[in-house]
Amino acid sequence: MPIFKYPDKQLKLFSLNANEALAKKIGKAAGVDLGRIASRQFSDGEIQINIEESVRGKDIYIVQATNYPVNDHLVEMLIMVDACKRASARTVNLVMPYFGYARQDRTARPREPITAKLVANMIQKAGATRVLTLDLHTVQVQGFFDIPVDNLFTIPLFAHYYREKGLFGDDVVVVSPKNSGVKRARSLAEYLEAPIAIIDHEEDDKGRELGYVIGDVAGKKVIMVDDIVNKGITQYFGSLVLEQAGAAEIYAAASHGLFTENAKELLDRSPIKEIVVTDSVSVPKTHEPKRLTRVSAADLLAHGIINIHENQPISPLFQYDKTED
Repeated sequence: MPIFKYPDKQLKLFSLNANEALAKKIGKAAGVDLGRIASRQFSDGEIQINIEESVRGKDIYIVQATNYPVNDHLVEMLIMVDACKRASARTVNLVMPYFGYARQDRTARPREPITAKLVANMIQKAGATRVLTLDLHTVQVQGFFDIPVDNLFTIPLFAHYYREKGLFGDDVVVVSPKNSGVKRARSLAEYLEAPIAIIDHEEDDKGRELGYVIGDVAGKKVIMVDDIVNKGITQYFGSLVLEQAGAAEIYAAASHGLFTENAKELLDRSPIKEIVVTDSVSVPKTHEPKRLTRVSAADLLAHGIINIHENQPISPLFQYDKTED
């Protein structure tokens, strides 16, 4: 059943090719039918888009993640924005469940680009009015834009999922697999009324990297939380460190399951009991690890779209009420 049965013909929702399944769920949740477009590639790879209905004077919402193939999905999105602007759309709002290139948000070494800023410039230059996204790799990427950016968080989705499974309280420890993810781990731990731990790394006298746990995980059910599962290396080695530290059960959660290269093989060999990701990106079934569960972000994004369209606050979507369980 839809969350809304939205009668406003001013709002039009379109899906590009990155994740049409999620776009359909968002449309169903919002009570809005997907608009008609045709997107195809010429033999040399050029993308052609044709919007097959009028968008003149309308508020357009385009669902497109920029996961693999990243550049194709990014350019397709920019072309769609340009098409909407040239067709006299009133506003063009990008719904980006996964924002690619966000990991390069600073110059870490000499002569490196800041691609997060570059992509922000491209989106604005194409004519986008607003961006609605899900768990940016770093929240400061919002500052690269001079248009509104609403960054929704997936931690409340994971909190609801784990509380329904009974994974909360003192028997559970939420683990950050690296120092940079402590804030994310603490946020989930607060919802689950659980302590946190951190996996830190150091080199031995032979230059080998060793992992160790800051905190007590012995005999505990641990949930390792991150924003991205890419190659699966962080989760794999983190699970080995936790197993060696005496964790009773090991779970992993991440906002975006990219599962590139040999992630499936690596994660299938790990002691992780279950990997939970959202449906922010679409990957081939053959790339998914065996013990994978997806929680949908469609309702969250649908609420975001409707709240934006009705000029309502987004902040209520950042929270999760434990009393509702």
